[in-house]
Amino acid sequence: MRVLVAVDFSAVSEVSLQTVRRLLPREGLDVVVVHVAEPDPAFVGWETGPDTVRDQVAEGLRRERRDVEHYVATCRADGISARGLTVQGPTVETILAEADRIDADLIVVGSHGHGAAYDLAIGSISAGVIRKATVPVLVVKDVA
Repeated sequence: MRVLVAVDFSAVSEVSLQTVRRLLPREGLDVVVVHVAEPDPAFVGWETGPDTVRDQVAEGLRRERRDVEHYVATCRADGISARGLTVQGPTVETILAEADRIDADLIVVGSHGHGAAYDLAIGSISAGVIRKATVPVLVVKDVA
């Protein structure tokens, strides 16, 4: 079974991975940990502007990649086949595109539980994934 676990480095990301490790049988389990990073800034001068801004963005991406690899190492320490991806793009669409690309059997996303008013005004990644996914989605609630 191939499972895409979307992480954002919040507490619910760790809970999501613990849930996968606890609920799913390890035999045949292939976990793909995906973090969707923000796209490059879209402002005039980004391409030709000072290197310091691009360097800061690149350092942030390196840090996010290291954090993804930490999650992967945790899964591997439990005997689970795992790999990690850090991809830039719009979050919901990128999660779904990666799930299709890796032929995921299940998508696991965390929910921060902000409530209906927040979701209405800001939106909910988990709700967007649920609405558009073509495979089952497991939503793990932040218990903090």
